[in-house]
Amino acid sequence: MNQETLLQIEKEYKSPVYVYNANKIEEQYNRLTSAFSKIKKLKINYAAKALTNISILKFINKLGAGLDTVSIQEVKLGLHAGFKAENIIYTPNGVSLDEIEEVVKLKVQINIDSLYMLEQFGSKHPTTPVCIRINPHIMAGGNTNISVGHIDSKFGISIHQIPLLIRIVKNTKMIINGIHMHTGSDILDIDVFMRASEILFDVAIQFKGLEFIDFGSGFKVAYKEKGLETNIEELGEKLSKRFKKFCKNYGKELTLIFEPGKFLVSESGYFLSRVNAIKQTTSTVFAQLDTGFNHLIRPMLYNSDHRIENISNPKGKKRFYSVVGYICETDTFANNKQICEINEGDILDFKNAGAYCFMMASNYNSRFRPAEVICYNGRTQLIRKREAFEDLIYNQTLINL
Repeated sequence: MNQETLLQIEKEYKSPVYVYNANKIEEQYNRLTSAFSKIKKLKINYAAKALTNISILKFINKLGAGLDTVSIQEVKLGLHAGFKAENIIYTPNGVSLDEIEEVVKLKVQINIDSLYMLEQFGSKHPTTPVCIRINPHIMAGGNTNISVGHIDSKFGISIHQIPLLIRIVKNTKMIINGIHMHTGSDILDIDVFMRASEILFDVAIQFKGLEFIDFGSGFKVAYKEKGLETNIEELGEKLSKRFKKFCKNYGKELTLIFEPGKFLVSESGYFLSRVNAIKQTTSTVFAQLDTGFNHLIRPMLYNSDHRIENISNPKGKKRFYSVVGYICETDTFANNKQICEINEGDILDFKNAGAYCFMMASNYNSRFRPAEVICYNGRTQLIRKREAFEDLIYNQTLINL
């Protein structure tokens, strides 16, 4: 999106505000499906946790995607947005059997990632088809907080527990219709992904009656200008060839599933914030914004390096700034980042703000969460109002002590 459009959006909806370019989401979806065009049965399940705004979900459903969910609330959001139950997969971690049983009533695909829960569920619901999440014990991902396939991860059933897993399946006579893995986010090395896939194939061949294999996602997107990203086209070429060979050996054409979140929506997002003040100390020049980690916590939590542009002065002389928020803790978006000269009132644009950004926003310091706006084919629409004071106290019950 061009800077003039973003400035006009900020003028109309005020900062801070999240802006999503739906054309970019569509482009990423088409890119992924094209990379795996040689696969007869391909299914893209959007990872809802990246961004669950109903309008975004409806748009992604319209593109033809399914939905990957991690909670009963996400399942219900997906159904509300128009996804068919058979196109939703539920992959929880550490939830109760009660929640899983509630989701079963909604007729979506169940994915279980622990032997304990598998035995409990299989004993009570042996005729309900279940997918199994495997932990391949491969370290992948750009940050330890988002690497979930290593040996110490809480996610998935260890590949070393496969004999016990098979025994549970036989004892309960439950139906296994899919095998799943997810090794982490920000995966750049395709060879690492292929090694994990080989482990998945070795597990899958031991189960008859499978309908699909879910390879998760975790594709890296470029946060920095000219930054590295997963070569989806190369992955498509290599994995498609290997998957077709597996299906031939298996004796059945299975569905290949991916569950991209960041890959689909990250680059579509822009977060606009106004500069409240410029503060100079003995060693640093701070650009103080009308936002904080209550709106965008990724730089503090994951050390993510979002590209920041001064769209009010795009041709200004570049200077070094530490970009910080207004929260009463250290909420630093960037240290000593070179940005076109910043003045009070300027609008800064944070790139790659579509995934795990608004979704992780909070009311910390009793601040309001920002508005969300979507643009598609040149048309701009509000898809979430900015919060007001009434929202802060909406669910509170007043008592007198």
